[in-house]
Amino acid sequence: MKRKDNAQAPRTLRSAENSRRSSRRPRRIALTTPDLVLLSLLAERPIHGYQANLELERREIRDWAGISRPQVYYSLEKLARAGVIRASESDEPAAGPERSTFETTAKGSAALADALEHKEWATHRERPSFLTWIALSWLARPGVIEKQVQRREEFLKRELAREEETLKSVLEEVGHRYHEAVWMIELMIEQFRTELRWLKKLAQELPKRERAKRPSYTGTAGVPG
Repeated sequence: MKRKDNAQAPRTLRSAENSRRSSRRPRRIALTTPDLVLLSLLAERPIHGYQANLELERREIRDWAGISRPQVYYSLEKLARAGVIRASESDEPAAGPERSTFETTAKGSAALADALEHKEWATHRERPSFLTWIALSWLARPGVIEKQVQRREEFLKRELAREEETLKSVLEEVGHRYHEAVWMIELMIEQFRTELRWLKKLAQELPKRERAKRPSYTGTAGVPG
């Protein structure tokens, strides 16, 4: 029995050492959309949380990425703990993530580049709430469908006008058309214009709307009685 215990001792010591080494290794973290937006923002220049929020608003980033003010500070703390951003040299006194200035580390740049290779970016399909409404609209009260279609048209026209003004200011800032901000805004403008044309066609066809003539439903075979 004694010899068995001695034989097990080296394995136990190796296991403990491996456990300690594993605990010292940096853990991989799952980067969310707010994390990636902040990493890209800090890759441009060191800023603090308050400035990050101002820049998000100035660039109207919340039009294409869901990131709230609380998420900014949560992400800053999370990214700092993971070592993908670090506090940079600053004359300002440290006062938490709102006033601490951060910058992206080499590890953070690599993590961002890795995340941008995921195929999900190019294979994700959006589920707009208006599309869901269309699917359910046959249950709406009389007159509601026409009213909602009109509301959608008015909303799209306002958004289209806003994006066209934004495009003008972006072109003035970047000085050329070959920039990601220009491409993004042009895509949104084309999407709004396409849907407006589709809404016009929908409004013309609404009076002809009718139920399916040959509806098909899932069978009940095998369903417990």
